[in-house]
Amino acid sequence: MGRLVYTSICSLDGYVADASGGFGWAAPDDEVHRFVNDLERGLGTHLCGRRLYEVLRYWDTAPTDDPEGSVGDDYARVWQATDKVVYSTTLEGVSAPRTRLERFFDPVEVAAWVREQPRDVGIGGPTLAAQALRAGVVDEVSVFRVPHVVGGGTPVLPGDVRMELRLTDSRTFGNGTTYARYDV
Repeated sequence: MGRLVYTSICSLDGYVADASGGFGWAAPDDEVHRFVNDLERGLGTHLCGRRLYEVLRYWDTAPTDDPEGSVGDDYARVWQATDKVVYSTTLEGVSAPRTRLERFFDPVEVAAWVREQPRDVGIGGPTLAAQALRAGVVDEVSVFRVPHVVGGGTPVLPGDVRMELRLTDSRTFGNGTTYARYDV
């Protein structure tokens, strides 16, 4: 039985993008990237909104043949082996393999579909994840906090949701990034 998992990287003050839309400050170093790769390896499908899809499209055709085994090549292999569902009312279509376009996100329908999956399903992008969080269909929340304060922007969590969470894992990385995983 699959679980719906929301994972995001954010600033210490809780933003996935700063007020100008930038997120370069959130780029993971190799240690964090390897950890993310291992987390993502367990997912069977990614659900994402248009903006996140446009950011991650690079990985659909990124090289995977680095003889040194770079973390980027590893992530490209993980991403390319995973199914993707993009939710957008404005995209004309999607061209990446293993990717389909849905016009509307129905949290009840998605929750039922997730339960039928043999592997966990990731949901990404704060706007799409907010819909699932508001509907109470997210099973796990994982947050990577980078040691930057950006003072505003796009919040990692919606401000109108209350949840009781149970910490199930945490870690601190050499660059000061922290990871915390919670069951909802």
